Amino acid sequence: MASLQIILFIAVFMIMALSMFFRKIPALIALPIMAFLIPLIGGVSLTETIEYVIGLGAVKLHTAYTVALFGSMLSILLQKTGVAENFIKKGAELAGDNPAVIGIIMLLLITILFTTLGGLGAIIMVATIVLPIMSSVGIGSMTIVGIFLIGLSMGGILNAGNWAVYVDVMGLSINEIRPFALTMFLLTFIASILYIFIQLYRDGHMLKFSRLAYISGGLLIICIIIMTGYNQADETILVSIRQTLAEIGTVLKLLIAGLIVLLFLLSFYRKVLRRKSDPGGIYWTAYFTPLIPLLLILILSMNFIAAFICGLVYGFVSTYRTGSLNTFVQSVLEGGAVVMPAVVLMLGIGMLLNAVIGPGEAWLAVHSEGWPVLNLLRPVIQAVVPENIFSYVLIFGLAAPLALYRGPLNVWGMGYGMAAVLLASGMSAGAVMGLLLAVGQVQGISDPTNTHNVWLANEMRQDVQKVLWNTLPYTWMLAVAGLIAAGLFFML
Repeated sequence: MASLQIILFIAVFMIMALSMFFRKIPALIALPIMAFLIPLIGGVSLTETIEYVIGLGAVKLHTAYTVALFGSMLSILLQKTGVAENFIKKGAELAGDNPAVIGIIMLLLITILFTTLGGLGAIIMVATIVLPIMSSVGIGSMTIVGIFLIGLSMGGILNAGNWAVYVDVMGLSINEIRPFALTMFLLTFIASILYIFIQLYRDGHMLKFSRLAYISGGLLIICIIIMTGYNQADETILVSIRQTLAEIGTVLKLLIAGLIVLLFLLSFYRKVLRRKSDPGGIYWTAYFTPLIPLLLILILSMNFIAAFICGLVYGFVSTYRTGSLNTFVQSVLEGGAVVMPAVVLMLGIGMLLNAVIGPGEAWLAVHSEGWPVLNLLRPVIQAVVPENIFSYVLIFGLAAPLALYRGPLNVWGMGYGMAAVLLASGMSAGAVMGLLLAVGQVQGISDPTNTHNVWLANEMRQDVQKVLWNTLPYTWMLAVAGLIAAGLFFML
């Protein structure tokens, strides 16, 4: 019986995944179907499937799509008031006209920010700034999405908050995690440069490869020097640096808070009380609108939704003119309509998450045993535990696409359950960590069920499945390279 259930799991997963991959069935239909069938096959009753998977799953990502709604409202407000158009023009003037250089600079900016940031709210706010700048120099919309996703993933590799699970669950120390994470970062950086060059060439840009080679080589050398120094630094030195930065951060928070209040008061006085504007109709303080939520989130650690509301209020005040209230209301309504396709897709993603990893405490409050789907898959996972570096790279390299669509190697699907089984089967904690980090690049960059992939594709008017097709060759090769590095680190 168990064997038949596992075969049916695989069949449903493959049929739905391939149907989405080849664009036979849209994801917003395929994901709920998959979410409905998987628990039924696993032995969950129809009533419990509807309640725990469909019902609770639909609201599982409520924070993500609420943030997306407010982010879209702010984006539409910036467009309707003319701030976005003027911001693009001024950004293009400051940035120059070399798309490759701009692409690399934006990639590094995104990477740096997301070594500390996280969540869809932060992604939307950073995207509000960098997407128009890349568009203004002629970078294609698909290339822009790819650059952003790779930068996001690169930053995530060095985000110490993402290392917590390896420390808490696998018992690894920071000194064990850091060398491989830095190696994975370096491999991803090399892949990102290749991606930018190839995509820009496909977009029709004539690239001066000699100059780009010098720039890329210089950046690569700088990265290696920084990584080597960081990797060899004593932990006490790093703690001291963090403490110093924390003290500087306290002062910075006060300065940023004061600056935001000053900008708001200046805008209110100029635009509302005196009703004056520059010749272009936009006062200079309006250009800070997309930065306000980002500063509130990054520096003052404000709740994402609250930060977006502050951004909306600031945008309304700084662009105030006759009819502004109508513009504001239209932005709120249109913002919801524009992001609705992404919201509907997030409903299906939440259902699939519950179908694969279970509804958590809601299930355990009624049942003593764990989620049936995971219980059935554990023996299968134990059967494929590799014993040497060759089988480690071969098995997980070929299986890397199973990180897509909440599959067995997806850390936001069955991944951590699989990791627990691999640990229990005798694989070293380092090898499991290397596997998750390496194959995680396929998930983080290419997976159409990521909320950030859905939002970015929707924002740039691209099909999220086309983003998968575009990035998968790079992320699959990157996963294999990461597995080879992990094998050399932990399997020899």
